[in-house]
Amino acid sequence: MVAVAVVAAPELRQEQRQRRESRSPSGMTTRRTTATATATARIALCISLTPSTAASALTLKQMPLPSTFADFLGNTATIDNLRASIATGRLPHSLIIAGPRGAGKYTLALMLTMALECERHPRELVDGRDLASFCGECRNCTRIAESAELQAKIDEAVTAREEMRETDKKDTRVLVQTHPDVLIIPPDPPQLLIKLGQVRTVIQRAQRRPAESPGLVFIVTSASFMKEAANSLLKLLEEPPDYAHLILLAENTGELLPTIRSRCGVVRLGALPAEEIETLLARARPDWTKPQRALIARLSEGAAGRALGFDLAESLASRTDALVLLRSAAQAGDHSALFKMTETYRAGADGQVKTTALLRAMGSLLEDLLLLQGGAADRVRNVDILPELNTLADSFDFASIERAVRGLDQVQTGMRRNLLRGLSLDAFASGLASSR
Repeated sequence: MVAVAVVAAPELRQEQRQRRESRSPSGMTTRRTTATATATARIALCISLTPSTAASALTLKQMPLPSTFADFLGNTATIDNLRASIATGRLPHSLIIAGPRGAGKYTLALMLTMALECERHPRELVDGRDLASFCGECRNCTRIAESAELQAKIDEAVTAREEMRETDKKDTRVLVQTHPDVLIIPPDPPQLLIKLGQVRTVIQRAQRRPAESPGLVFIVTSASFMKEAANSLLKLLEEPPDYAHLILLAENTGELLPTIRSRCGVVRLGALPAEEIETLLARARPDWTKPQRALIARLSEGAAGRALGFDLAESLASRTDALVLLRSAAQAGDHSALFKMTETYRAGADGQVKTTALLRAMGSLLEDLLLLQGGAADRVRNVDILPELNTLADSFDFASIERAVRGLDQVQTGMRRNLLRGLSLDAFASGLASSR
């Protein structure tokens, strides 16, 4: 069980003091007798465990996290180096964990955080090196592990924000906290960007020493920053407190400012071989057929977490729409099927999720076309539609595919700016057709 708590961002303290105080006609300063809703609403909204909940926290085995580092699939050498850095006290205070979606970046960040904050500080001797681990049973470990279900926590925070007054919602930011010394900063809905208010809250909290553990840990779960937020983060990266660690998760490190990348250590989680993913799926998802497992192993891009939770029906539906775009560009004439399809992407939060899935499917198809043109058919992901991909590969040259990729980036940028999704997709399709 969680409780919603509100935590004031530092730049609002002055305004809140001014709201609490007013001048009387005689010039004397008087305190307001009622606390205004606005003074407590223009803040960062934080989900945190209550003390009674923390005391009855679940064991790690009951949470969706590996119980040991040995249970984390792949990238063993990279993880061992991080664990050795923790054991020797040399883990960078600012760290970027890069890797594809579903590679386990967030899971690894939580496990490293538990290794940093564990009350028992267990160590394992591997190849002559001491490697940090975690017990999974102490109060620090179990409370940190409560953040494993991140989306559920975010949904709860967003629901709490929706209950606020309309004038207060836009200034309220979402943070997740299940341990007093660990703060998780997800992209703020609906734009799904890291915003200035969130970063300022991180900076303010970094000035306070840890309350119940050896250090503070901040986990930023996305590399998509508003420009002002990214610039503000530099202040913390330039002079981080010796008791604080900042972990940034990124699918594409190119989204981060060069000045941010240069101030952080970078580790990359590589993709697992498709054969290894298939073996994992055969053991974990026996209800899927062998052809389904083979397709998912390729579509998951070597990310075990993504493969295990893969929604094949949703992915194929998005791919079908992406194929409509490509066919429309390849064949001059009637575009009624295209406009009928893009009409379903017009508005709402569901439309945003659907559009994101479409863009990912389109990116996968374009990559496959490049692989076919380069003679690397064995690396194609969408193997179940290989004949159609061969036909499409003959319809587009390298330059037109490159322009299509740039067009995808423009659609994604437009989504962050709340541009009409249907019109953006229509413009993308038109540009794709004219570039041939």
